[in-house]
Formats: sequence, structure tokens, C-alpha cells
Amino acid sequence: MSKMIFVNLPVRDLAKSMAFYEALGFTNEPRFTDETAAAMVWSDSIFVMLLTHEKWQSFTDRPIPPTSASEVSLALAMEDRAAVDAMIAAAAAHGGTADINPVQDHGFMYGRDLLDPDGHVWGPFWMDPAVANGEAAVPEVSQ
Repeated sequence: MSKMIFVNLPVRDLAKSMAFYEALGFTNEPRFTDETAAAMVWSDSIFVMLLTHEKWQSFTDRPIPPTSASEVSLALAMEDRAAVDAMIAAAAAHGGTADINPVQDHGFMYGRDLLDPDGHVWGPFWMDPAVANGEAAVPEVSQ
């Protein structure tokens, strides 16, 4: 079996969150979706499990952080800069918040950050494939 990741996120409104993630390019896997949880697929190995607060609390007694807190930032590799910008635009148009942090443009790498409707941070980014696969050196980045 290949290695996979399932990112579990607590959400206030499951239907709204599903629509938001579908607008970003995720697809729903109905086999793992019910009225308390939805499996949203990014790739063959990356899944986001959207869990109602009640469902989330069946897994842990730890409190759900407020939407103003950040405990993790999830980065998604995109095929090009335009795809990064398109995801940010889709987020803003579907209940998310675009550019919660300064845009990072280092030439060989470009990234922007968004918040989903529940305050989860996502960072779509693009990296020059030659740098990513080691064919080119990482250029010096001026600050």
C-alpha cells in the first residue's frame, strides 16, 4: 500500500465546507461521506476529512481552536503560478479569505495563503520543477 495522508479538520457547517473545497478543486469521495463527515480528495494519496464538531469531539477531548488561531499551515503543490492564483481567487469567491499572509515570490518559488471558512490555513505554492527535482540549484533569495 502506498503512503497516504488524511488531514482531519473540524468544520461548523459540513455542506458549506464541502462546497468550499469542491470550488478549490477537491472532489468528494461518497463512500466515506455521511451527515457527520466528508472525505475530500486532492490526489491519490492526499485526503481531507471534514468532520462536524460533534464528530471531531468523538476522537479527542482537546478543544477545537478558535478560528483566529493557527496551529498548522497546510501547503499544496500546484502545477504553476496561475493555479496558485486560481485557488486563491476560488477561495475568496466561496467563503474563504485570500492572502492572509504576504505573498511569497522568490522567482523559483511562489506561494500565497488562504483561510477556509473555519479558519484553517492553506498555502498553495508553485516551485520551479528543475529546482524541485534537483536539476537546478536553489537560487539565493534576497530579503
